[in-house]
Amino acid sequence: MTSTGVEVNHYTSSLSPAQNGGVADGSKKDLFQNEKIDDPEVSSVSTSPIDNTHRTLKARHIQLIGIGGTIGTALYVQIGKGLLNGGPASLFLAFTIWCSFILAVTLCMAEMVTYLPISSPFIRFAGRYVDEAFGFAAGWNFFVFEAAMVPFEITACNVIIHYWSDAVPVGVIIAITLVLYAVINLLAVKWYGEAEFWAALGKMVLIVGLIIFTFIVMLGGNPLHDRFGFRYWKDPGPFTELYYEGTLGRWLGFLQCLILASFTIAGPDYVSMAAGEAENPRVVMPRAFNAVFYRLTAFFVLGSLCVGILVPYNDTEMAKAFSTGAPGAAASPYVVAMNRLKIRVLPDIVNAMVLTAAFSAGNSYVYCASRSLYGLALEGKAPRIFTRCTNKGVPIYCVVVVLIIGLLSFLQVSNNAAVVLQWFVNLVTASQLINFSVMCVTYLRFHAALKAQGISRDKLPYKALLQPYAAWYGLAGCFVMTFVGGYTVFLPGHWDVPTFLFSYTMIGVVPLLFLGYKVFMRSRFYAADEIDLYKNVAEIEEYQRTYVPMPPKNAFHRLLDWLFG
Repeated sequence: MTSTGVEVNHYTSSLSPAQNGGVADGSKKDLFQNEKIDDPEVSSVSTSPIDNTHRTLKARHIQLIGIGGTIGTALYVQIGKGLLNGGPASLFLAFTIWCSFILAVTLCMAEMVTYLPISSPFIRFAGRYVDEAFGFAAGWNFFVFEAAMVPFEITACNVIIHYWSDAVPVGVIIAITLVLYAVINLLAVKWYGEAEFWAALGKMVLIVGLIIFTFIVMLGGNPLHDRFGFRYWKDPGPFTELYYEGTLGRWLGFLQCLILASFTIAGPDYVSMAAGEAENPRVVMPRAFNAVFYRLTAFFVLGSLCVGILVPYNDTEMAKAFSTGAPGAAASPYVVAMNRLKIRVLPDIVNAMVLTAAFSAGNSYVYCASRSLYGLALEGKAPRIFTRCTNKGVPIYCVVVVLIIGLLSFLQVSNNAAVVLQWFVNLVTASQLINFSVMCVTYLRFHAALKAQGISRDKLPYKALLQPYAAWYGLAGCFVMTFVGGYTVFLPGHWDVPTFLFSYTMIGVVPLLFLGYKVFMRSRFYAADEIDLYKNVAEIEEYQRTYVPMPPKNAFHRLLDWLFG
């Protein structure tokens, strides 16, 4: 058993004596070897575009990509809004509860992706296991989500840089950021993986450092020698009221924290998007899903606890920083606490690290958005031109399209940065929750197909416990929260057209995409006994048979592989 309660059957075929291309000795049985494939469409040579990406991402790259894509400015800065709205107890409970839903989604994705680690897996699974129209809608929703997050993080980078000075024009910062994204993402994917590894490692160092900082200063290790401990949980208190007094106000405060958590915490989607470019995926992916979930849970749960310890929910400096759109980490609860405790230098270090976090998150979004578009093209749901790759395995036209969408960040040249930032936050929150709902529905159909076709889950390389109950749990939570995100516009006196549109646009667009594809392409919902569980399986098993691990280049790389592999 793994520590997540996920049973892993370490399926690996015999390794070839040749380097990535020898003939397997066939001494071990292939997955589903005894299953007969009668469908001529499955058995015949596919005429679909060939996946030309390269499997060069190591285990440590996969793990840090999952962490890097999830940890952005929200964990360091935007989390303060949750504290203002709900109080320390609401914030801590909301982040803890939401991690249980992320665990459910992780279990779904881990089982499916480890079985079939292909490019853009959950997008392609949605079409194969549910309905081609479902895959079309899910794929374009995910692409919009990831692409919209690129200008969101570029906007964040601009805000953070202006923490120090307004001397550099906004347009210059945006242009430099886009150029850097282009350089990193147009190189071979292994260089993207290396860049993201070190950037994500910096994020981990920062959050671990802030957790240690909180522990030290709360016990009196600060210039004021103030041993404040959990003082702010008592005064002004663990919960605050939002919009209304009494129980209803405290409930709405908690709900606002839960909405923040649903936007902030992710992970399984980013890990899965790298499956098609991972080395030895059936061994690497289970470890990656486990490691990313546990690390992110620790960071987000402990981070939400630390914020409530350091700053009271009625702190005027933090409230003013958010209301005025103060630049950079000025609104961060950690920086607010450092200023209150008369700690110098550290706020500048935190701001610099938060800048790295924002840049890294945007870089991950460029990667995931381009790979989602690539996956759509491979399935015939986007123009075939997007299947073209460079000789290094980079889907160049997909990357270019995402970078063009990143130009939306120039909107902030003529608009308040905080307003633009909020626009993107509101737009993509619903999309992310729709993505998670899609993953759970897709798993339920995958699970039903295995059962209907008489295939034991014990044969899978990765078998998750709690299924299919975890999938139903994840689906219920994510589906409900999809509609809750913009609830404030329905409160008396709080109606706001832009907020309504940005909160619920994707909820309306996704069904239209589904129905449009279904009408024009005449797709149908697949019965469990006719779902194709074999497509691409042979090529994955052939890769596993002929895979020979490359030894680390030096002792330093060996250490990194041991720590993060």
